[in-house]
Amino acid sequence: MQNGFVLSENNFIDKEAATSTGCLCILLWPPFSTIIAGLALFIALIHLPLNPTNPGVVPAPVSSGSIASFFTPEVQYWAAKIVAWSAEQGLDPNLAATVMQIESCGDPFALSPAGAAGLFQVMPYHFAADENSFEPQTNAARGLGYLKQALAQYPDPGLALAAYNGGIQGASRPPDLWAQETRDYLYWGEAIYADATAGRAASEVLDEWLAAGGASLCAQAAQRAAGSY
Repeated sequence: MQNGFVLSENNFIDKEAATSTGCLCILLWPPFSTIIAGLALFIALIHLPLNPTNPGVVPAPVSSGSIASFFTPEVQYWAAKIVAWSAEQGLDPNLAATVMQIESCGDPFALSPAGAAGLFQVMPYHFAADENSFEPQTNAARGLGYLKQALAQYPDPGLALAAYNGGIQGASRPPDLWAQETRDYLYWGEAIYADATAGRAASEVLDEWLAAGGASLCAQAAQRAAGSY
């Protein structure tokens, strides 16, 4: 949609202006109607927004500068890093924290049967040959870099989370063709992130996730944290 200011066309008849006065100074001033129209246009322009909203574009999440307090202690341990890593990618730290919560619960040494590694459970093919996939900074750069790509393809955070789990191309298929893991990931992630962005002090869905098996993942992260980092 284009924003504009359209002036109506009016014909003014000014008897005195139409009559010759014999004074050249009258030629230095525009007709009265032009002055009024110009003034109205000026007022309209200065009230136009500098960056008008395009209704066809979903705005990117606004960074909160912190993560929600309800994320588990194992994720809270990384809070400052999450904020910094998210800033590097232009992401909301609450979205990054949601991914870390579900993927590893803050365990930098987590390794899935499929080979996904580290805090953000990144697959090996995302790393260069000389990179350590478990090193937190490297893992975050590759994982959140992929999340940024997913958001670019799917501005809706829920779909971006599904794409993070099931692949950017995979998320383009109808949801009923997604793997059950991806559908579960969408359910957990979308609701947890919504609670975080709403500023809630607790998340019932995070509690559900913990009860459904997430607690064991967090227990492993806490045990490793006690002796490794």
